[in-house]
Amino acid sequence: MSEVNPPLISDNVKRYTLGVLVVVYTFNFIDRQILSILIEPIKADLNVSDFGMGLLSGTAFAVFYATLGMPLALIADRWNRRNLIGLSLAVWSGMTALSGLAMNFWQLAAARIGVGIGEAGCSPSAHSMLADLYPAKERATALGIYSLGIPIGIMFGLFAGGAIADTFGWRVAFFIVGIPGLVLSAVVFLTVKEPPRGHADGHDGAASTEGHASILQVFRFLIARRSFVHMAIGGGLTAFVGYGLVTWAPTFFVRSHGMSLTEAGFWLGLVLGIPGGLGIVAGGWISDRFGARDARWYLWAVAIALAVAVPIGAIALLIGSWWLSLLLLSVPVMLGNFYQGTTFAQTQGLAPVHMRAVAAAILLFLLNFIGFVFGPPAVGILSDMLTGSFGENALRYSLFSWGFVNIWAAFHYWRAGGHLPGDLSRTDAG
Repeated sequence: MSEVNPPLISDNVKRYTLGVLVVVYTFNFIDRQILSILIEPIKADLNVSDFGMGLLSGTAFAVFYATLGMPLALIADRWNRRNLIGLSLAVWSGMTALSGLAMNFWQLAAARIGVGIGEAGCSPSAHSMLADLYPAKERATALGIYSLGIPIGIMFGLFAGGAIADTFGWRVAFFIVGIPGLVLSAVVFLTVKEPPRGHADGHDGAASTEGHASILQVFRFLIARRSFVHMAIGGGLTAFVGYGLVTWAPTFFVRSHGMSLTEAGFWLGLVLGIPGGLGIVAGGWISDRFGARDARWYLWAVAIALAVAVPIGAIALLIGSWWLSLLLLSVPVMLGNFYQGTTFAQTQGLAPVHMRAVAAAILLFLLNFIGFVFGPPAVGILSDMLTGSFGENALRYSLFSWGFVNIWAAFHYWRAGGHLPGDLSRTDAG
């Protein structure tokens, strides 16, 4: 039952909630991306093509993750979001552990679908909670910090996955990373508090119980904002490049630079984790700093970062030295993550309080459908097509070719920035 005048939420409660959600999101990405470091042993054990591994690492997970995110977000806009996050965490962690029991392609696909179903309930609820804890001027930074779960999760997934797979086999890796999430789910249930809806925007919480919008109504509302349309397309294209790289980079360094799984996991964990995390935080901070003066820069900063990332990424993939390739790759990894915090934050700013979880789910649906459903298999398909001409280096040229999609993404972020001030003022006036 909502309070008419909810008490001020202390900074300690805000920080604790954000901290726990970062850890949850870290587990989210450990379990999501663990497959990328295990591609070579799974491919050999289960006799799967590059295209098939692309489907397992991307499509099998992402179709259900993206699609179910919207109905689960509809529940989040009506139900306790903390409970939905805790339940989702238990489901995806259990399904990750079960992946280690798969004996063929279809059994592993079924487990990956289960991971996708579980993870679908996490981020829309978390975005909505954080939007209720942090005001608009701090929201991109808060959501950027939350998004640190991505590089941290990828880093630990690669560290653990490569070392465990080399020592004990790929099946044990799934068990070890999946089971701790079940413990974390209990922490969420027992220690995280559900914030009053609309608290950070000065609402009394009662607005959340009035006039619940359907998925179609929220979708119509968002596509009437041209900034959102361009932002979603740009974010999807950026995710297409990013998921393709994150999924296949370990295999690229194994094939083209002769690394072991442990070596690839360690070095790529550092590159994808540290610069990736810096990019997410820096992108949110820069967007908040310059966007506060001129709202267009919330998204123009992303456009510039993506444009700069493209040529450096191309050189990184073509160069023959493994250490120089890793060093150069850290730059596009960092710049390619600038979009995270501000894209999520502007979506929350464009949506009214009672639409926020569904708005986040619609954005995540578009990002993941464009990025995760198509990114990894696209890299795998082109790699299979180029194998006859380039052999072990086919994956190198596949990743190189798809990297230029970020130029297209930069165009959409530039256009989105131009429309953002007017669209935000329409939401505020409504």
